[in-house]
Formats: sequence, structure tokens, C-alpha cells
Amino acid sequence: MFTKKDFYFSVFTGTGAGLIAWRIFNFLGFPGLVMATEGAVILSSVWLVLIVPILWIIGVNLGYFLGRYVGFFSQFGKFAAIGFTNAAVDFGVLNYLIFLSGITGGGYYSIFKTTSFLVALINSYLLNKYWAFEAGRSSGGGIEFVKFASVATVVLLLNVGVASYIVNSVSPMFGFTLEVWANVGAVAGAASALILSFIGFKLLVFKTKVSLS
Repeated sequence: MFTKKDFYFSVFTGTGAGLIAWRIFNFLGFPGLVMATEGAVILSSVWLVLIVPILWIIGVNLGYFLGRYVGFFSQFGKFAAIGFTNAAVDFGVLNYLIFLSGITGGGYYSIFKTTSFLVALINSYLLNKYWAFEAGRSSGGGIEFVKFASVATVVLLLNVGVASYIVNSVSPMFGFTLEVWANVGAVAGAASALILSFIGFKLLVFKTKVSLS
């Protein structure tokens, strides 16, 4: 059942993700989101900040609905919202580092991607612990965090590995700029790590609070 806690978390994370997404689109210069006039930019910001939280609310409710038939979807809806929020944090930090340095590939890109992933990881741990898996009162303590860090390390290697391979070994396609291609790699890395992280967090880290049903 969709609760007030779900609503507050959906609005908070969705608003943050919308703001970060707007700044990324601004940096990348995507048409239709960044116009010439200041007024249009403000409208674009309002559009993202309003629409993304609504999408998060819809997604969490959809998870609960599907959870009536397949139990794990009740958590996966929240996990997916958190995942997209983490992706926004990840891409936000990555693009900020690219903006500061002007570097879009090579070894420094892998360092940037690792840094952005680790920042998003802190956000991921807190949101998954207190929202998706509701393990805020679990007594795992340090052991729980060690398990989380272990799963996260594997996910990190997969995420950064896939992203770095695409950016450093595959030439940009479809006329994408180097900045956009750097984000294509980041998207591929995040997508490849999503399912692995959900399984690992559910079965190994927060298993005392959930079941396989």
C-alpha cells in the first residue's frame, strides 16, 4: 500500500533528480529543454521538477500493483525510483567533473566515473536502507555495511567497467558529441548494474527485512 512515507520520499527524490537532470541537459545543450531566453530555461526547470516526482509516485504505485501478483515488485518499484535518483546523482557528479576539467575520456574518465558512482552509492545506501527495504532498525550494524560495501564493490566494477569500455573503446555513434557519448557510457553502466544491485541488496544486505515472495 502506498503510504505517506512513500509519498514524501517520492517527492524528495524526484525533485532532486529533476533538478539534476535539468542541469545536465543544460550542460549537454539538448534541444527543446534549453532555450535562448531566460524565461524558457526557468519553465524547463519547473517542468522537470514537477514531472519527475509524479513519475516516481506512479512508478512506486505500479510496483505495489504488480506486487499483488509477484511479491518482489512491491520493493522493486521503490528500488527503481531510487535507482533513477542515484543515476541522476551519478551523472550529475560525472558531468560536473567533466565541466570542470574538460576531459571526456581516457583514464581520467574512469576516475571521474568511480568518484561519481561512490557519491551516488552513499545516497543509495541510505535510501535503500530506510525506504526500499525499510531496514532502518535492523541490528546488522557494521556487518550490514560491510555486506553493502561488498555488493557495491562488485556493482562498481561492473558499472565503471561497462561505462569505460563504451567510452574508451567504442567510437561515438549517431553524431553524438564526446560529452553526450560519455553519458551514453554512464547509462549503459548504470543499466547493467541495476538488476545485480537489487538482487545483492535484497538477498545479502537487507535480507532480514524482506522475503523472496
